[in-house]
Amino acid sequence: MSETYASAGVDIPAADRLKKFMARLAPTTFGPQVLAGPGPFAGLFALRGFRDPVLVASCDGVGTKVKVASLLDRYDTLGYDLVHHSVNDILTLGAEPLFLLDYIAMGKLEPARIERLFQGLVAACKGVGVALLGGETAEMPGVYREGELDLVGFVLGVVERDRVISGRDIQAGDWLLGLPSSGLHTNGYSLARKVFRLEEEPGVLRKAIPSLGRTLGEALLEPHRCYYDSLKPFLPRVKALAHITGGGFEGNIPRVLPQGLGARIIGGSWEVPAIFGLIQKEGPVPEAEMYRVFNMGVGMVVVASPEEGPSLLQSLPGARRIGEVIAGKGVEIV
Repeated sequence: MSETYASAGVDIPAADRLKKFMARLAPTTFGPQVLAGPGPFAGLFALRGFRDPVLVASCDGVGTKVKVASLLDRYDTLGYDLVHHSVNDILTLGAEPLFLLDYIAMGKLEPARIERLFQGLVAACKGVGVALLGGETAEMPGVYREGELDLVGFVLGVVERDRVISGRDIQAGDWLLGLPSSGLHTNGYSLARKVFRLEEEPGVLRKAIPSLGRTLGEALLEPHRCYYDSLKPFLPRVKALAHITGGGFEGNIPRVLPQGLGARIIGGSWEVPAIFGLIQKEGPVPEAEMYRVFNMGVGMVVVASPEEGPSLLQSLPGARRIGEVIAGKGVEIV
């Protein structure tokens, strides 16, 4: 009996139909700078209106949050996670997002699932004004198990060279302002899944939790918050931005501090969302580990001078003063 690609687990006609669906939606994110999008072997984007542009690029995924989405058969929010995480990363250097490329992979192509995911991805791109210029949808039997899915994004932005946020002017005594997260964002899901035993007891995701005011699944799938629109008007007044992702405060704040400087975080200076308390209790998870793994309710840290700090505190929605820059190294939470 002869072998075919279909017998190896790859459905070319289904992939072709899905590509046509994507090719209809992606152009709704385009502006006049997009010269060619999905269809050719690569996209074309015209860079206009900059004096001395510096391109800013980043790549990231949504991690094992896709496992929670799979257990709930809900994929519409994952696109928001990918876009918002990616845009936040390049925002830390002061960049304006231009376009995004997506990579979606699974063991067996399931068009209905990918269509829902892609619709959310398109809506998120339109929300922040980034073009979905192209991407890849891969069917990879033998690499991913049935029902598994991976989602990755590659974002490109631009900033004028003299407006790059470098952090080089940071000094001891500068303020640290925290902007509220919407929950776990896209980090710590491997620990959260283990704590709640989701693989063994997936039904707990549909259970209403009084302290959360909704089901556990709804809380865990809350999309990653985007800080681009709220921070954009104030970028010239900030010294640095730290996106609090995997590694928490300890792993991310030092990335923007000059050598010889550290950070002191004042515990209790902001409201920690209930989902983190629930994870800590159910684990149980030591408090130090919580701060190493999760954002604990602070999705972005703004470093500002004592002169700019009070005004930014009043202007940025939900901002709290959570600490200060100190001489030394690392991050201490007191």
